[in-house]
Amino acid sequence: MHRSHHYLASLFLTAALAAPISIMAAPVPQEANVQIRVYDKNHRDYHNWDDHENHAWNQYLTENHRESHEYSKSNKREQSQYWNWRHAHPDDDREHHDNDRH
Repeated sequence: MHRSHHYLASLFLTAALAAPISIMAAPVPQEANVQIRVYDKNHRDYHNWDDHENHAWNQYLTENHRESHEYSKSNKREQSQYWNWRHAHPDDDREHHDNDRH
């Protein structure tokens, strides 16, 4: 019986030590503020794709008489044309906008 007591104590100790590790390894649900970064190959910079950028994308499509679709579904040529347009149409109301492209 003394051996079973040591066995149970070891089992509980192992479980107690392993619990924090399993909690840390658990996947965390994504938050609403997760940022998607898109690389602009021609201008060699990154852009945070957020609601503001999504609005700019829709404005680009409208100004260029293109059907509405997601940026991710556009081909490389259209993406490149968008970033050329985007650099020519910066956001005046977001001073930090240029800083998040480095």
